[in-house]
Amino acid sequence: PMVPMTVSFFVKGSQSPARGRLRALMYGIFIVALYVLPIALIMALTLFGIDVSGDIFNFIGTHWIPNLIFFAIFMVFAASFFGAFEITMPSKLVNKSDEGADKGGLVGIFFMALTLVLVSFSCTGPIVGNVIIEATSGSTNFWMPIITMAAFAIAFALPFTLLAWFPSLLKNLPKSGGWLNSVKVVLGFIEVALGLKFLMTADQTMHWGLLDREVYLAIWIVTFSLMGLYLLGKLRFAHDDKVEKISVFRLSLAIGVFSFVVYMIPGMFGAPLNAISGYIPPMSTQDYQVNGRVENVNAGRKYADFLHLPHQLDGYFDLEEAKAAAKAENKPIFVDVTGHACNNCREMETMVWSNDQVLPMLREDFIICALYVDDMTKVEGGKRLGAINSKLAQETWGVNAQPGYIIISPEGEQLAGPRGYNTDINGFVEFLNQGKNGMN
Repeated sequence: PMVPMTVSFFVKGSQSPARGRLRALMYGIFIVALYVLPIALIMALTLFGIDVSGDIFNFIGTHWIPNLIFFAIFMVFAASFFGAFEITMPSKLVNKSDEGADKGGLVGIFFMALTLVLVSFSCTGPIVGNVIIEATSGSTNFWMPIITMAAFAIAFALPFTLLAWFPSLLKNLPKSGGWLNSVKVVLGFIEVALGLKFLMTADQTMHWGLLDREVYLAIWIVTFSLMGLYLLGKLRFAHDDKVEKISVFRLSLAIGVFSFVVYMIPGMFGAPLNAISGYIPPMSTQDYQVNGRVENVNAGRKYADFLHLPHQLDGYFDLEEAKAAAKAENKPIFVDVTGHACNNCREMETMVWSNDQVLPMLREDFIICALYVDDMTKVEGGKRLGAINSKLAQETWGVNAQPGYIIISPEGEQLAGPRGYNTDINGFVEFLNQGKNGMN
């Protein structure tokens, strides 16, 4: 969702190419600084024996409060792209900032970078968390976590910096009138679709049941259908010029958009939609499928009333329950460290778990235990289930990213893994066979 915001912000930025490049460069520097400086502060605090917890990153990435705030922000930006209003900083603040930075608008650029860093934590939080654990473990030198985070931050910032760099060049193209507004409107449609991710995250972690899979898909289908109509000139906004003729490029975009809409329609009836599985709610939230409602095969087990496994797999959501079942059946345990907000987890479940080689093995040869690390349900002692599972995964197997797959014996001995996000089917089958053979 930050891509449309980045393009829009820098398109209407500096008038000169040199100033545009400077603004783009400062954007990248601010992104890197926002990642590196907190790690440097944490390292400084640990020198004085102060314990610093990385749980704040998980909070930002998955808690309903920041996610609803991010959702609202992106919907406001979408409305602005559609021409409802123009988002501008208060003139007093802009004037003061311009005076102090030679009209560089650095305050606005800083807040753009801060927004990017905050809203990306559902994906980057595990990586940042790993660095924080390394920084607070006392097992490394002062500079190593800082250098590690700097390397990650530079790689993360680079594509956004390039996006900021090239929109400034767009302003130099001739006749930058109606076509540029069309770019903004198209980005507004994309903003609506991608901004729903934050509402979905809040809905999944809190179990509100607002955005079931078909509701989410219905919104996407309508949004992209309207986008297709707009590209064909059938829909106009306040600042649009009348479309007299449809260019080949615009027609090609419309064909692509409507093809995507047709692709999504079977998902309303239970089709897996592998290409976008990481960006939509899981199949377990689907109210209607061609063969009827999917029944919960794990009903009656701990946490199974609000947690689910894909493909109607039999399994558990509590490690002790899984160990007891594994002992009774003499099978290894396939531990799935996962999360509601984990796009890569949904992709693995759709693209890898569903494979004809993998699914029968998971169903017949293993006891499955899914540990959700971002679930906000309060359990024993008033602690969050996600926090308990996150601590268990970190301390037991050193896993702080999702998905994380580990195969253990009924007694808890590690037989294979950890294995992370990797869609190589053969590699995953080898991983399962390694754990399976470790029981012999």
